[in-house]
Amino acid sequence: MYSITKILRRSSRFNLAPSSFGAVSKLEIPTGTKESAFRASGLNFSNQSQGLVRRYSVRDVFSRFIGINKLSSVADVKGDEEEKEAFPVSRDVAEGVEDDSVFDSELGSDSEACDDGLEVEIEHSNKGKAKKTRGRCELYDSIVAYKSVKHVLEQWVKEGKDLSQAEVSLAVHNLRKRRSYAMCLQLWEWLRANTQFEFTEANYASQLDLVAKVHSLQKAEAFLNDIPESSRGEVVYRTLLANCVLKLHVKRAEDLFNKMRELKFPTSVFACNQLLLLYSKHDRKKIPDVLLLMEKENIKPTRGTYQFLINSKGLSGDIAGMDKLVETMKEEGIKLDPEIQAAVARYYIRAGRKERAEEVMKEIEGEGLDQAPWVCRSLLPLYAEIGDKENVRRLSRFVEQALRYDNSIAAIKAWGKLKEIEEAEAVFDKLVEKYKLVPMLPYFSLMEIYTENKMLTKGKNLVKRIASAGVKIGPSTWHALVKLYIKAGEVGKGEMILNKATKDNKMRPLFISYMVILEEYAKRGDVHNAEKVFMRMKRAGYAAQLMQYETVLLAYVNAKTPAYGMSERMKVDNVFPNKSLAAKLAHVDPFRKNPVSVLLDE
Repeated sequence: MYSITKILRRSSRFNLAPSSFGAVSKLEIPTGTKESAFRASGLNFSNQSQGLVRRYSVRDVFSRFIGINKLSSVADVKGDEEEKEAFPVSRDVAEGVEDDSVFDSELGSDSEACDDGLEVEIEHSNKGKAKKTRGRCELYDSIVAYKSVKHVLEQWVKEGKDLSQAEVSLAVHNLRKRRSYAMCLQLWEWLRANTQFEFTEANYASQLDLVAKVHSLQKAEAFLNDIPESSRGEVVYRTLLANCVLKLHVKRAEDLFNKMRELKFPTSVFACNQLLLLYSKHDRKKIPDVLLLMEKENIKPTRGTYQFLINSKGLSGDIAGMDKLVETMKEEGIKLDPEIQAAVARYYIRAGRKERAEEVMKEIEGEGLDQAPWVCRSLLPLYAEIGDKENVRRLSRFVEQALRYDNSIAAIKAWGKLKEIEEAEAVFDKLVEKYKLVPMLPYFSLMEIYTENKMLTKGKNLVKRIASAGVKIGPSTWHALVKLYIKAGEVGKGEMILNKATKDNKMRPLFISYMVILEEYAKRGDVHNAEKVFMRMKRAGYAAQLMQYETVLLAYVNAKTPAYGMSERMKVDNVFPNKSLAAKLAHVDPFRKNPVSVLLDE
């Protein structure tokens, strides 16, 4: 019997929040009624056997459900020992146009995890077809140098060079690593239109993922129907599912999951992990349903599944439950890598068990940093969280001696948490000195420190520095500046920067850039400016969603102003209110009658 049964049996109550949050909502699944429970959750489930009575308690909280990483069926294939150092974005590569996931602090690292897990899935599905090692790629280098995919490919064909599966796959991989999604998509589109390149299912899945990233889910769905039926397999559908989860489209994700079952695709652990991730953000009461489905289908949980469950237990403060999950992992022979150990240590710290956390941190360090230099990226934030400057300094000195990109980012963030701004700047300067360019992710990390400490002048000077270094200023930098001004209390200037950038550039700002401005106006009850930002988002091509309407309504609530015609506007945009939004709508309804009005017949 698979270990998912052990997980369910070890805890008769699956708590996802501490007792201080909200009322308890019990999900009871009596004998023989699993099918109805799954139908209620939006998942088609056919039960042939009678089950045991199971009771789950799921507390209704929508707070801080972050830190879930790489929920992929293959995300744990590669050990940390084999990880390659990530290199900084070259000054020749423009910033990603539509990459919201760069900013972990706003979205939570789960959104990036979903994205990263998807890319691992796509690459894994193509395993064996592209044997070229990840090193220098002439096609990729040419695209970066000329900044024109079409020009490079035309020259490539003209010179009779081979566009092999290995060369193309490596170029796409490198471009995706740099988050140059638009260039990746152009590459696939040109190959499809101008060559006899033999597309595999994994190639189509990669292109579908890029369509969703660069354009929209609607266009990705249309592209799915355009894929030849012979290549329209499980990997393609899973890719679309992961993008639905990434965009938090619950109905679409559930419908797609059910369609995959109708098409007789085997229910994969990747798909189940994606649903767990989705429900962790949207409706935690459905999480036990997914676990029961995995048990019914004999789906063995992966490292990613365990990591999700450990995070849920840790965030709820159920340390005993978390320890049992760790014990189960060991029994199943699944290695606790530094990433999971770091998560466990973090939850010990939050629970006030500092000594136990330090024991785990020593286990992470193992025989020494020389044998496992990559663990610095896990240890630095932990030592910063407990305020241990000495160990942060010790690890930072090691990082400076053997400068790794990922470790340097962790060192910058750790010093920032400890309010040691000069130390963070010193690490950044050493990176610039080594790579002879301004590395983008460390730049954003340093910018985040300036933002949190309201250091407006330093932030502006840093932007000028990267611009003078030849880095193309794009949506990611605009977003960093917007946040900087908002944190300094100057939301008007932040909005002005975004408006100027939109006029002078063809690239549109990030969705989240608009949202942070909209949220700030909503907090202030500034209805006029909130509505103005809402309309700008629509003009920029961002379809109205539940999130935008809820934020705009918050502006009306805080301004104590009635919102005329809001329900009709939502119907036009095909947006249907959930319980929270319905409550706000009722609160700002201009025709609402309070009990006194009813009593006096007014």
